[in-house]
Amino acid sequence: MKYLLVLPMAWATIAALCQTPSLTVPYIMRHPTWMGSFPENMRWADDSKTLYFDWGQEKSLHAADPVTGKWRKVSLEEERTLAFGNDDYNPARTRRVYAKDGDIFIKDLNSGITTQLTQTLEPELRPRLSADGNRVFFQQGINLFALHLNTSKLEQLTNFRRGNPPTESKKTQQATWLETDQHNLFQVLRERKEKEANRQALEKQLSPTRPKEYYFQEKQVENLTISPDGNYVLFRLANRSSTSKQTIVPDFVTASGYTESLNARPKVGEAEASYEIALYDRRRDTLFYISPLNLPGIDQVPTYLAEKHKKRREVTPLTMLWNDNSTFALVVIRAQDNKDLWIAVVEPSSASLKTIDRQHDEAWVAGPGIGTNLGWIDNQTIWFQSEETGWSHLYVADITTGYKKALTSGTYEVRFAKLSRDKKHFYIATSQVHPGEEHLYKIPLGGGNAQRLTFLTGGNEFAISPDEKFIAIRHSYSNRPWEIYIMENKSGATPRQITQSLSEEFKRYPWRDPEVITFKASDGAEVYARLYLPRPEVKNGAAVLFVHGAGYLQNAHKRWSSYFREYMFHNLLADKGYTVLDIDYRGSAGYGRQWRTAIYRHMGGKDLSDHIDGAKWLVEKHGIDPQRIGIYGGSYGGFITLMAMFTAPEVFAAGAALRPVTHWAHYNHPYTSNILNTPVLDSAAYVRSSPIYHAEGLKGALLICHGMVDVNVHFQDVVLLAQRLIELGKDNWEVAIYPVEDHGFTHPASWTDEYKRILKLFDTHLLKH
Repeated sequence: MKYLLVLPMAWATIAALCQTPSLTVPYIMRHPTWMGSFPENMRWADDSKTLYFDWGQEKSLHAADPVTGKWRKVSLEEERTLAFGNDDYNPARTRRVYAKDGDIFIKDLNSGITTQLTQTLEPELRPRLSADGNRVFFQQGINLFALHLNTSKLEQLTNFRRGNPPTESKKTQQATWLETDQHNLFQVLRERKEKEANRQALEKQLSPTRPKEYYFQEKQVENLTISPDGNYVLFRLANRSSTSKQTIVPDFVTASGYTESLNARPKVGEAEASYEIALYDRRRDTLFYISPLNLPGIDQVPTYLAEKHKKRREVTPLTMLWNDNSTFALVVIRAQDNKDLWIAVVEPSSASLKTIDRQHDEAWVAGPGIGTNLGWIDNQTIWFQSEETGWSHLYVADITTGYKKALTSGTYEVRFAKLSRDKKHFYIATSQVHPGEEHLYKIPLGGGNAQRLTFLTGGNEFAISPDEKFIAIRHSYSNRPWEIYIMENKSGATPRQITQSLSEEFKRYPWRDPEVITFKASDGAEVYARLYLPRPEVKNGAAVLFVHGAGYLQNAHKRWSSYFREYMFHNLLADKGYTVLDIDYRGSAGYGRQWRTAIYRHMGGKDLSDHIDGAKWLVEKHGIDPQRIGIYGGSYGGFITLMAMFTAPEVFAAGAALRPVTHWAHYNHPYTSNILNTPVLDSAAYVRSSPIYHAEGLKGALLICHGMVDVNVHFQDVVLLAQRLIELGKDNWEVAIYPVEDHGFTHPASWTDEYKRILKLFDTHLLKH
């Protein structure tokens, strides 16, 4: 009887475990580990025999064998011996030098023996092997050193100093006259002076040669880059303005019980650093300054300013890369008004600058790989990416003749590029198949047909083994989070899944595969979006538009979204009968230069009209009630929500603006100045684009949620808007504050509270009662 009683209970338990869960906000907003733990941060061992990745609840280090597919957790003892990144190899790839915990190590890749070269209190950084492989260059403080591997001699290569050179106290006119008079009167004093001068001259001849001291006052020495032969050092000097004001974010919930201040970023328009490019010639012990004034277009005034604001344009030197024989250094230079990017070379013997490619955009220069993905093919040829055609593509150029050739073309983006070890082809990841997918290809160095290597539909991130025999793929799909696969590096090879990360609980719900659709905008543009449809029997005629954040980000794709909480919330909404549309509006990533820059000088223009057009499309194609459409999003999505509620109240009945920008003059400089220039020079763009100037248009129901320790979009933004709405006498709005949250919430209780409020807002104002 005992067994007969237990068995039904067991079956009941099994049935409960197998039952499809009913989604609720508390259920989906738990700590993400309930879904499983997904691998990340793939990197290969030097010998290509092991793929390392972080996995598990604690994101601990794991290792997989690419041949067998078997994985294991790496012990702490083994992990202490490993180091990834911050390294360099000799040309034959038999030696690897790297920095770990502030010290320098060198590994013989044939024997596998690792030798620690330094053990100091002051950290050594950025180790590099010389061209002959006999020296290790590294940085300590603001100086460079060389460790001679054959003799163990440590040599200081530069003698750069902060501050001003020491000066002797200046003698008064009276003291100078007396000293001169004494020497004129007394032979013994003249003899002493001559003897001391001779002693100093002899001491100088006998002393070892030391690099000359160079003092840079308050300027900061940055990007120290030594040539492979050790003869030249290229770097930049940054002169940061003392007038640039930082912002402060108050933190109220503290262990001390006192309100504490968090130092945050400056606001857009604050003075930027000014930069100089410097070249130190070690053989001549001489410092040269390289002028950017011969860069083509350096004097071109941006169109929005006109001639009345003509002044010298400031530039920022970025990447610096030497070729193998130390005859040229590749330098990327960006105009601080964001309209130009130059790829140039420095010829060190003449300390001259030659432009290889100028990328100009009257909006702002950007796009995948632009200014960051580039390098040398040989001592005369470079490769880089450019949006010259409106899409980011791969180019090669001869630095001597200036001849430039595009290796790829078409209405898609190259999102990753890597030169093969034998320098005969490139590996590239592109969106050629679909804007929402990335696949890996191999393309010959001279261009031509690209060979497609990967075929997994969805999101794919790639790590190619050092010997290029294997490709590791971090793969996901719209309704399946990330897993790791490994395949042989050849077309048609079958990827083997290495990890199994989904929890059984997560698998029990039939997560939707949202359809990636397109609709026509009012100006004829094709707009991509994710569509979540309810079952016909529960469809309620209401719709919610989700606005992704970051501005330049893509979410209408086929991979697992970084907005996974929102993805689950959209499933919940669809279960309740809502139709949900998630739009890659103008300004989103993935669709080329024209799409990216469509919001230039007017955020809340084309990006908002895409949402208005999306709402109309839902009414026309999916029978949505035009009076029952809501909108929500965070960060940039919160900004668009405010603009929608303030400038299109006839379209949106309710909106939830999460951590929104309310006044762009209070946001950061790098992002905002790209799109709106600066408040002083382009105030009209800020008035057009800032919700606070349009708040009088509010009619529908508005929820605003914001973390109080947000160091990205400051809580001040919401405070300013609240005061504006109070002064305008507006009703039907409310603010929910989260005292311990930054821009991205970290506490499940906060996520739960926020989304319960959002759901209540939509249920109250969009559903028929």
